[in-house]
Order: sequence, then structure tokens, then C-alpha cells
Amino acid sequence: MTHATSNTAPSAGSLTRAADASAPGTGVALVDQVARVRQLAEQSGRNDLAKRLVHTRARLLDPHIRVIVVGEFKQGKSKLVNALVNAPACPVDDDIATTVPTTVGYASEPSATVLVQAEGDSAGNEAHREPISLDELAEHITGQASEENHRRIVSAEVLLPRELLRSGLRLVDSPGVGGLDSANAIATLSALSTAHAVILVSDASQEYTEPEMQFLRHAMRVSPNVAAVLAKTDLYPEWRQIERIDRGHLQQIGDVPMFAVSSDLRLLAAEERDRELNEESGFPALVTHLRSEIIERAEVIHERSAVHDLVSVLDQLTIALRSELSALADPSDTPRLIAQLEEAKSRADEFRGRSARWQLTLTDGITDLIADMEHDLRDRLRKVQREAEASIDESDPGPIWDQTTEWLNQRISAAVSETFVWTDERARWLSEQVAEMFLEGEQSIPAIDVADASGVLDPVDAIGNLDAGQMGAAEKIFIGVRGSYGGVLMVGLATGLVGLPLINPLSLLAGVLVGRRAYREDMSSRLLRRQHEAKNLVRRHVDEVIFQAGKQLKDRLRLVQRAARDHFGPMADELHRSFAEAVAAAKRSAGADTAQREQRMTQLRTQLGQLQSVRAQIPGIAAARVPEAVTS
Repeated sequence: MTHATSNTAPSAGSLTRAADASAPGTGVALVDQVARVRQLAEQSGRNDLAKRLVHTRARLLDPHIRVIVVGEFKQGKSKLVNALVNAPACPVDDDIATTVPTTVGYASEPSATVLVQAEGDSAGNEAHREPISLDELAEHITGQASEENHRRIVSAEVLLPRELLRSGLRLVDSPGVGGLDSANAIATLSALSTAHAVILVSDASQEYTEPEMQFLRHAMRVSPNVAAVLAKTDLYPEWRQIERIDRGHLQQIGDVPMFAVSSDLRLLAAEERDRELNEESGFPALVTHLRSEIIERAEVIHERSAVHDLVSVLDQLTIALRSELSALADPSDTPRLIAQLEEAKSRADEFRGRSARWQLTLTDGITDLIADMEHDLRDRLRKVQREAEASIDESDPGPIWDQTTEWLNQRISAAVSETFVWTDERARWLSEQVAEMFLEGEQSIPAIDVADASGVLDPVDAIGNLDAGQMGAAEKIFIGVRGSYGGVLMVGLATGLVGLPLINPLSLLAGVLVGRRAYREDMSSRLLRRQHEAKNLVRRHVDEVIFQAGKQLKDRLRLVQRAARDHFGPMADELHRSFAEAVAAAKRSAGADTAQREQRMTQLRTQLGQLQSVRAQIPGIAAARVPEAVTS
């Protein structure tokens, strides 16, 4: 593949022109093969198989390869996207951050749109697109604009004529999350399950924080391709030391490629058309990674799925034709052939009913999964609750309640995210188990998106407020005087027996001592009440999170069950119909006379030849699209 760095000047087009140098001709050929096989299926009266290939063709023609750029606030995500496409696609500001995801894709003419839901729209109403000028984009998607904008901006899309994007690459600039273990991180993490790749951006001012490492671990379990970018290397002279430390952190969690880049140098290189400056920016390696490890790998996955569908359909079309031809060619062997087909038809029929093994495995698996995930969620949140209660017991929660609630929200968000990520893994594993049981073993599995945790905590009310425990001077004096009254009176009466007045030095001293003790006891009692109230607030909040998150978790697992049922059920019907038609064709051939037999055998050989011709071309197409990065 020819990369951007081989050009003489890194202009906006020349930095990415190499993407078209390897434009897939085989992808177009595969689409043509899908159309041809679909036509053959329709001619054979198998509209069910033709419908399946309609979806296969739609997947092939969908060029979008989503790469989500994530990170904390002000780490350089927007400028990184701008530097990759050499255009001011995403607003960049030193003080104002992006608040909604912005997708940058390809179009022959520059344009921008926002997805808007007007204030007052119900949750069921779909958002609508509104075209805007590129100059107005910052007014719609930045933090300052969101405070003044009464409309609900869901997302934004920018389309640019850039060669890097022509192959279908779509870069998503996600909002900063202000701490990757914060509540906002759930929405960011939820988008990863639908992405082909994830790029975590962290600037070179410091090494990775623990929230960033935790986020990377989650991302590696949800997304098939994760990379790390160390940004702003031009601003920090010690960036190589930070890079070395960060690479050490990455080695502990897996094989995560890392790229040290300077977006400012990249943009300056494009402006000055300076190849050496472009090399120094570090972007050529990142662009190479995008092309070889993301774009081409995504194409391979899409085309392998299409090849699997083609082979499956061709096999089913061949069953009836080959069975009928065998029966016509050797009538004496027809009873044995029919018996074999009847047995295969019976096995296929077993997979159609509710009592099929894969149906039972799926149902039992979802039931077990719901129980396990609910227990996992409760266990994680109860640990958070115990940690919070232990922290409350160690100090006065009143003055630090804001910090306590912020910490609690972060820990709850991390716990919920971890549960949903694990659920996504278990759901995929269950679908693979069902696929292996499906007759000879089905390779494809339904789309699983349980890790989408966006909106999980939206129904949960914020944790309640707690009295800070601060008292004014007057209230303190009142508590002291109220406590000292008994001491003054008691000692004053006792000393009155020897002729001293009620108020005397001894009674005053006793009042001070008793009042001080009463003040301490009152403060201790108030502290215990605040701690008890704080614990109750934590418990109620955790219970509410368990209730809301648990409900959504169950709902999504039931959606997994329906998706798997709707995915494998039609396949069972297709196989049953294929064997049924094969049996019927073999029985019809038994009663055919010689003239009809010869004519029909000629037709069958012609049709089988067409199917074999199409199938012979499929392995070559699949092999031609496997890049070295995938096969090595």
C-alpha cells in the first residue's frame, strides 16, 4: 500500500490519497456475485434465500467504518480529528469543550448537519436533521452554546471531500467525559460496542491515570480494535519519558499500539507542504494504522460474512437439484436417497420447534445470564456501599458531602459499566454456543449490543443533600449555656448551705465543666445523626441504582434472546424447506418417463453448472481481500 508519506508534499489530499490506491475491486465483484446468486434463488422459487441475500448486499454496500476518538476533557481529541483530515472539521477552543458526538465522514461537497430534538418533544419522537453551515458548528455543539441553546442537540455530522474518508472511514469525536470513571463515561463506553475501532487520546503532560487504564480495559473487551494516542508532544519536552511509562502500562493490559503525535505540527506541515515536518508530527504511522489495521480489516470481516451467506445459500440451492439429478440418473437408488433425505429433513425439522436444542440452550442460557448478571450488579454495588459507609464512619460526612457524592457516583458508574461489559461478553459467548449447536455449526451470530449502557442511570435521582453540620456562634453559645445551667444550679445550691450565693466561683467553674461536656456530647450526637443519615442516603441511592439498572439489564438480555431467535429461526426454516424440496424432487423423479428424464437431467446439469461456476469464484474473491496484516 502506498502511504501518505511517500508523496512530496503533505497537502490535504496528498496526505490521504493512498487510500484509493488500494480501492477494492473485489468488493464490487462480491456484490455482483450476491446479486447473481439472489437471481438464481428467485428463479428456483426460494424467495426466503433471496431475502437473506438482500440483507447481505445491504451490509456489503454499507461503507461506514466507525472509529471513535475518546478521552478526558481538553486532551486534544478534536484537534486530532482535524489533523487526520487536514480540515477544521471539529471546533477547537482552549476553554470550551465539545458536548455532543461529532461524526466526520466523506462527501464530494463539504456540509454539516445536526441531529435535533426540540424542547418539549417526547422521548418517543425521533430527532430530525437540520443542515447548518460549517462556520456555525461551534455554536451548536460546544459547552457554551449548549447553555444558551434550548433545543436538544443529539449529535452532529460533518462531511468533507477527503481521500482518507472516501473508503468509508468515519471519525467520531466524542465529548470529553471529565474523568473516565464518571457518569458521563457510561455514554461514551456504550458507543464502543458499535464501533470498528477506538482511539484513546491522552496528552503528554502526565502518564495514564487509573480511570484511563480502566477505560482501556473496558474498551478492549467491547471493541475489536483499540489504539492509544499520546497527543501534544510539541508542548511537553519530556514527552518521550511519558511515552515510555505509558507503553509500560499498556503492556500490562494487552497488545495496544501507541502513537505519539503533534496535531499542530501535522496541520502546519499541511499548510507549509513540508514532508519532513509531517514525519516529525507522528501522523504517518497513525494513518498507516487506520488503513491497514482498521479499514482493511473491517472490509475483510464484512466480506467474510457475505461469503459465508453465499456459500450457505448455494449449498441449499444445490441440495434439491443434486438430489433430483441423482434420482433421475439412477432410479434404482432412489429409495435409499429418499431415506437419507428424509432423515436429514427430520433433523432439520427438529431445529424449527420450541423444543429444539438450540432453543432450549438459548432460553436456559438467558435465564442463567439474567440471574448471574443481577447478582454481579448487586455484588459490585454492595461493595461500593460498604466502602462508602466505611468512609462515612471514619469522618464527618457533612463538610465533605459534595466530594463524597462525586466519588460515589464515579464508583457506581464504574460498577455499572463493568457489569454491562461483562454481560456483553457473556451474551456473545452464549450466541456462539447456540451457533455451534445449529446443525453442522453456524458461523454467524446475531448483533449483540448489551454493553450499550447509555441512559441506564438517567431514571435515577441524584443522591440527597446532607446537613453540613456547621453552626453559628450564637447556636454554640446556646448549647453551652443550656448544658452549664444544671452545673451552676447544682453546685450553687450545695454551696448555699455554707452561706455562699447561688452564683459563686465554684458554681461558675462547675457550669463551665458541665457545659463543655454537654457541648461535646451534643456535637457527638449530631455527628452520629449525620453519619446515620448519610448512610441512609447512600443505601437508598444504591437501591435505586440496582432497581433501575437491573431492570434495563434484564430488558436488554431479553432483546438478546429475541435477536438470537430471529437470527437462527429463519435459518432453521430455510434448511427444512431445502430438504423438503429435495425429498419432493426425488419422489417426482421416480415417476418420470425416459424422455422427460433426459430433458430434466439436461436442465438440472445446466443449473448445477451455474451454481458451481458461481461458487468456484467465491474462494478467490475471499482470499484476494485478506491483507498481510490479517493473515500474518
